[in-house]
Amino acid sequence: MALIIIGSLFLVIAAIAFNKNTRLSQYSKYVKGAGITFIVLGILNSCFKQIDAGHVGVSSLFGKIQEPVLESGLNVINPLFVVKEIDIKTQNYTMSGIHDEGAKSGDDAIRVLTADGLEVTIDLTVLFRVVTSEAPRLLRETGLDFNDKIVRPLTRTKIRDNAVYYDAISLYSTKRDEFQTRIFNSIEKDFKDRGLILEQLLVRNITLPLSVKASIESKINAEQEAQKMQFVLQKERQEAERKRVEAQGIADYQRIISSGLTDKQLQYESIKANLELAKSTNSKVIVLGKGGNTPIILDGK
Repeated sequence: MALIIIGSLFLVIAAIAFNKNTRLSQYSKYVKGAGITFIVLGILNSCFKQIDAGHVGVSSLFGKIQEPVLESGLNVINPLFVVKEIDIKTQNYTMSGIHDEGAKSGDDAIRVLTADGLEVTIDLTVLFRVVTSEAPRLLRETGLDFNDKIVRPLTRTKIRDNAVYYDAISLYSTKRDEFQTRIFNSIEKDFKDRGLILEQLLVRNITLPLSVKASIESKINAEQEAQKMQFVLQKERQEAERKRVEAQGIADYQRIISSGLTDKQLQYESIKANLELAKSTNSKVIVLGKGGNTPIILDGK
């Protein structure tokens, strides 16, 4: 377009200035030729538009959006068209409390009130992309700043609307996945109605108030101590059971031995032992008690 304007200026100058100045009239044909050349180059340049990979082109004629989108590659278009490229790849929009981590500088985390009236801070990332066929409507109705007009306000509103159904501790622990799914379902349709596809919603971090964090840590410590005590008690019970079984075994052994050893048996065993002593080559004096009681052995050395 710039070349066409320059060429047109050359033609106007050649038509006005050179006709009034006879000394310059001899250069008129060269200026006209240059003007025509610029116009031709400008028209040729405006007839071709290259769209980068992962983008589509939306053309407009005097402010009116044209419906057919231009695919990536080289396209032949009306030289009067103004083409704007729109990224159709997956995009992410992060709202974080960490400085310069999100799309906005500074603390951009989402602060919500839970069912128990506590304020919880949430860091979130939204993954989405533009629907190719909806690019003209998106440009016409919203413009290229759809992150600030659709993604950011809609996401923050839906998170606040859904957080009131959960208490702070459940939101932080057991209900986190359910909360994430609930937000996704509530946002997905609104995105689709505006020409966007919500691919994924990532709850990156949930920060509880300091008082709640302290109570949770105390509760966890108490539960760990209780589990430790249960383990100690179980170990002691097992040790007591082991000792009881051991004592029962000893008692059973003694009962069996005592029931099997009669007086006759003991006397017979004593006689056998005395015979073995008598056969010994060592010099001994054996004094037998009355009735074959335990003998007294005197060493003869």
